Amino acid sequence: MKLTEIYKNKESVISFEIFPPKRDEELANIDATLSELAMLKPDYISVTFGAGGTSNNNKTIDIAKKIKEEYKIEPVVHLTGLYYDVQEIDFFVKALCDAGVDNILALRGDMNPNVPAKNDFPYAAKLIEYIKATTGDRFCIAGGCYPENHPETANSVDEIRYAKAKVEAGADVLLSQLFFNNQYFYDYVMHCRMAGIDVPITPGIMPAINAKQIRRMVDLCGATLPDNTETILEKYGDNKEAMLDAGMAFATSQIIDLLAHGCDGVHLYIMNNPSVARKLCNSIVNII
Repeated sequence: MKLTEIYKNKESVISFEIFPPKRDEELANIDATLSELAMLKPDYISVTFGAGGTSNNNKTIDIAKKIKEEYKIEPVVHLTGLYYDVQEIDFFVKALCDAGVDNILALRGDMNPNVPAKNDFPYAAKLIEYIKATTGDRFCIAGGCYPENHPETANSVDEIRYAKAKVEAGADVLLSQLFFNNQYFYDYVMHCRMAGIDVPITPGIMPAINAKQIRRMVDLCGATLPDNTETILEKYGDNKEAMLDAGMAFATSQIIDLLAHGCDGVHLYIMNNPSVARKLCNSIVNII
C-alpha cells in the first residue's frame, strides 16, 4: 500500500524509522526488533540507506522486504542520490520493484568527506523527478523537510522553495527532520500551505534519551535545543535511567501536542530501540 492511501484512510498515522545494523551478527537479531515493533501496529516503517560504497544498502532492501512479507507492514526505503549515478539509482529502483516495495523516501543524503559525490543527483528534487520520469506511478515518493531549515539553506524562504520543488517534482508526502519546539513545525506547515504545498507533512520526533546522541544529531541537522530541553540534558545527561524517563516524558508531551493540533501523525526516530517505541505508543494509545 502506498503512503498516500495510508494518509487518506487514517487520521493519525504512526510510523517508525530504523536503520540496518552495521555488523552481520546484529543483522541476525533484526527479527527481534521487528517483531516487537510489529506488535505496536505502526502504519509504516522506514529504513535508512547509506552513502555510496556502503554495504548496508542491500541490507536496507532485504529488511524492507522482510517488513512487508513477514510482518505485513508497509516499508519505506530511504534512497539517497548524492553519491550515486543514474545507473546505480536504476539498479536500486529495480531491486525495490523486485522486492515489492511501493514507497521511497528520496533524499540528497548527508555530506560524507570520505566519499566522492557524483553529479547526477545533487539535490533531492532532481532524484524525485528522475524516479517519477522513469517509473511513473509505480512508487509513492516522500521527501524530507526541515522545520528549522537545512543547515546549508540560507533562510526560511529558500527552505519553503526547496520543499515546493520536491512536491512539484513528484513528492506525495513530506517527512520532517527532528525538532524539539513544536512551534517551529506549526509555523513551517503554515508557510508551506501558504506556498501551495498541500501534501501531508508529518513531524519527525526523536526522544532525547541520550544526551551525547541528541547533541550530535542537533549539530548534524541544525535543530535548536530549547531551554527546557537543554536543562533536561544538563541535569540528567549523566544518569541513564533519569535521562530515559525525562526524555520520554518530553517526547510524549511533544507528540500529544502535535496530534491535538491536527497533525497527520508522527514519524518516530527510535534508533532501533523497540522499548522506546513501545513506551511512546503506550503513552498515546488513547489519543490516536
